[in-house]
Amino acid sequence: MNNVSVKGMKRGFMSFVFCSLFFSTVGAQSDPTIMTVNGQPVSRSEFEYSYNKNNAEGVIDKKSVEEYVDLFINYKLKVQAALDAKLDTMASFQNEFRSYRDQQIRPSFVTDADVEKEARSYYDRMVEQVGPRGLFTASHILLRVDQKASASAMDSAKVRIDSIYNALLAGADFAEMAKKVSQDPGSASKGGKLPKLGPNQTVKEFEDVAYSLKDGEMSKPFTSPFGWHIIKMDERSQVPPYDSLRTNIVRFLESRGLREHIADKNIKAALNADSTLTKQQLMDNRAAEMQAADPELNNLVREYHDGLLLFEISNRLVWDKAAKDEAALESYFKKHKKNYKWDSPRFKGIAYHVKDQADVKAVRDCVKGLDFDEWADKLRKTFNNDSTIRIRVEKGLFKKGDNGLVDREVFGDAAAKAKTYKDYPIDAVYGKKLKAPKDYTDVKGLVTADYQDELEKEWVAELRKKYTVVVNKDVLATVNNH
Repeated sequence: MNNVSVKGMKRGFMSFVFCSLFFSTVGAQSDPTIMTVNGQPVSRSEFEYSYNKNNAEGVIDKKSVEEYVDLFINYKLKVQAALDAKLDTMASFQNEFRSYRDQQIRPSFVTDADVEKEARSYYDRMVEQVGPRGLFTASHILLRVDQKASASAMDSAKVRIDSIYNALLAGADFAEMAKKVSQDPGSASKGGKLPKLGPNQTVKEFEDVAYSLKDGEMSKPFTSPFGWHIIKMDERSQVPPYDSLRTNIVRFLESRGLREHIADKNIKAALNADSTLTKQQLMDNRAAEMQAADPELNNLVREYHDGLLLFEISNRLVWDKAAKDEAALESYFKKHKKNYKWDSPRFKGIAYHVKDQADVKAVRDCVKGLDFDEWADKLRKTFNNDSTIRIRVEKGLFKKGDNGLVDREVFGDAAAKAKTYKDYPIDAVYGKKLKAPKDYTDVKGLVTADYQDELEKEWVAELRKKYTVVVNKDVLATVNNH
């Protein structure tokens, strides 16, 4: 709300409920009506939620409760206008609404017991896959030999692996030897150390030898499709107990969408159990239950619902309308031209770099007489079409300090350093030096923002006349003090 502004609302804190069914009320005594807008009651808790959220610690422009009342009323008036315009019946609104609501509601279909069951099931499958052979941690030395290698190449590798094996039997350090001679890049730098392995995680030849070794035992040289190996068994073990792995298993499963999977399964089961329910009805019912039990969720949901409406109607009547109405922007600029004076001149044009001197004039002739907005496209099509790049161009509204070439050629700063391009040695500028904006496009961002503000003020004034607002000052005095 930017203090009940809506531009940040759409992406920031939209939460969801569909229709007044979800907006449950606490008792009148514990949550009295702080105001009515067009006859619709607004609870104190809703006002407090909005006020406290938009005036939390760190907010620069904090408001008092009294100052915030007008902002909040304007917000509620705009929402009422959106409801009167039936924007809440649009398919796009309802789809976005339901999509966000489902994100809030789906976690309620997942219980701790569900997660535990899935984690235990994963563990049991892992134990079954590992089987009685268990796990092992080993180191190895590999001499690679292509399966299609010649007999002499195989004999040569055999001689070398036997030499390495004999050195190990004589007391050479396995890890140091692996670092020096092993041709397995993944493990050699680690002294031949492999990750923990289990059944069916490596080739059969390697696995059979590994499982034949005891802790600390070293194999004789043997072959696999990769070449010659020597294995040193570091440790044989079984799968650790479930409790010691549970945290890691849950984390792993959640990274792979465990909760979404469980939610999908439980939602499907609920629909199968009651064939009269649609998925939308199921989610609506669950949302109503949760909001009735959780005031914070209820407020968050209402905020999303109203914020989505607020964004849509504001975009239609203010933001998008102002941005696209060029005639209105030009008219607004002319009426308020004195508000857009510059403190220093600007250069409206291009700073460009070319290969050939003839292109300096060709560039100027190319854009002469065209609207400024058309320059970039015309230059690209004329000089930088296809794969040929004839010019380098920077286009804009420059003040002193923005561009070295403009500073030197337009603003007379002989010491300014212009950006250079190796293959484009000739520099030039083309455009006009302006003391003040000539039309609204020279200050379009400022003019658009100001015109939007004016439209919004006019709109709010109309809403104030159209809808009746009654504030209960006695209840207002109790905000955050009850």
